[in-house]
Amino acid sequence: MKLIIAVVQDKDSGRLAQNLVKNGVRATKLATTGGFLHAGNTTFMIGTQDERVPEVLDIIRNSCRSREQVVTPMSPMGNQLESYVPYPVTVQVGGATVFVLDIEQFEQF
Repeated sequence: MKLIIAVVQDKDSGRLAQNLVKNGVRATKLATTGGFLHAGNTTFMIGTQDERVPEVLDIIRNSCRSREQVVTPMSPMGNQLESYVPYPVTVQVGGATVFVLDIEQFEQF
């Protein structure tokens, strides 16, 4: 048994949720916030049998895409002004960050 934790950008969460349901994959969906851009993310927790892991990873890969976004960094607090970049920068966002963990026991009540 495996637990797949997938952190995806909010823009991709609806598509991923639909594709998981269409393929009979049950998931718990959590609203989360990213630490770098302080933007909304969605975290999916998916419990699945070992042999379905490649299928679930393909669903995630095909549902979530990375994209470029222009962001203006927040000004720092305190005395860290020497590392502050005062102009917009382009960063890559989206896609999915996925963790696959071994599960010792699974119960559903």
